[in-house]
Amino acid sequence: MKKIFVALLLAAISLGASAQFEKGTKYVNASLTSFGLDYQKAGGFHLGFGAGAGYFIADGWMLQGQLGWNHQDGANEFSLGAGARYCLQRNGIFFGGGLRYGLSSAGGGAPVAHNAYLTPEVGYCFYLNDHVSVEPAFYVDMCLNHFKDYTKFGLKVSFGYYF
Repeated sequence: MKKIFVALLLAAISLGASAQFEKGTKYVNASLTSFGLDYQKAGGFHLGFGAGAGYFIADGWMLQGQLGWNHQDGANEFSLGAGARYCLQRNGIFFGGGLRYGLSSAGGGAPVAHNAYLTPEVGYCFYLNDHVSVEPAFYVDMCLNHFKDYTKFGLKVSFGYYF
């Protein structure tokens, strides 16, 4: 009985998910990244916030832009990025990727770091209603110019609004 209930629940979620991924749909989100769950060479406390907007150029395909702020052990990074996301229309799983520019500063006379990142991610859209979703995702920020020192991976949670 439990298996039947879970199967019906998943079917209901997948039927409602496809309308959000139609061509012409607009999207905005706010995200909380890492919250201490990422791994990076430097380690320590890490917290990040992000905001983004997107537009579905075709069914399932979205172009998006992102702004972000990350804090780790006294250092701050501000970032700007662009990318694309492909959403599987039957179940809410998405795959994304893009490029991001980050400007890092530790303060106190420390040198400023200019970094470029390749940012693949995979996640899932949990729909709370027809417009609002919670989107946990696993991400990798691959630093293209200081791979060893700035590359990190972790978890993030986004709250999306589709309209």
